[in-house]
Amino acid sequence: MPENARAAADQAAGTAKNSTTLRTLAHAGHAVNGLLHVLIGGIVISIAVAGAGGSGGGGDADQSGALKTLAGTPGGIVIIWVVALGLFALGLWTAISAFLVRESDTRKRWSKRISTAGRAIAYLAVGSTALTFALGGSQDSSQSSQGLTATLLSSPGGVFVVIAVGLVVIGIGGFFVFKGVTQKFLEDVHPPTGTTKRAVVVLGIVGWVAKGVALITVGILFIVAAATQDPEKASGMDGAISALAALPFGVVILLVVGVGLIAYGLFCGARARWGSL
Repeated sequence: MPENARAAADQAAGTAKNSTTLRTLAHAGHAVNGLLHVLIGGIVISIAVAGAGGSGGGGDADQSGALKTLAGTPGGIVIIWVVALGLFALGLWTAISAFLVRESDTRKRWSKRISTAGRAIAYLAVGSTALTFALGGSQDSSQSSQGLTATLLSSPGGVFVVIAVGLVVIGIGGFFVFKGVTQKFLEDVHPPTGTTKRAVVVLGIVGWVAKGVALITVGILFIVAAATQDPEKASGMDGAISALAALPFGVVILLVVGVGLIAYGLFCGARARWGSL
């Protein structure tokens, strides 16, 4: 890209990124992302309780399940529209941030750009799901994941693509665990000192580690799907929760993960309040 064109593009992106409206909506995006995780955590706990009681059910433990829960509440559609708007704004702001990454080291620059762009895609994907619900439709994340995996497995070299996806998701999950254990999340949020900060630190540790464990399980399921040529194994977050439930002491594990996802959701709320964009 010519230097003048790059400078103009950087200026336009910087102006958009620093827009008060976009920044406000991006903060709201963190808040609604937190709301979804609190709802998912609640669903996971209900699945654990139902399992302990010997009954099934509990709902889909993913973003679709959380949105279904919202849709069934009074005024839920309005909230879903707010969720969609907030996540699209957060996704756009994060995408612009990826474009504006400047590092002297080429490897670090592209690593940061790719990771930031990945977060943008994730926010936009959930925002698209919310928009589908807001428009009166519905979407099953597990079936979407299985359908995509089936298409890949039937394609030449698709097995390796599915394995690569699994490894990437495991890597992302590992990063979540690392960020939680090392408290690197404090780079993203700056709460007041004292009790509030201690509470945010606890929420961050528990939440980031729990989210990481869930993502690592999702990634493992993709690899299992590739190894067994069975796309139904790649069932997303809901499938990961089912896999965890099948482990010894699965009910206890689900309770811990459910509480952890709620903690992550509350941390997202704290980031919406005290986070830096």
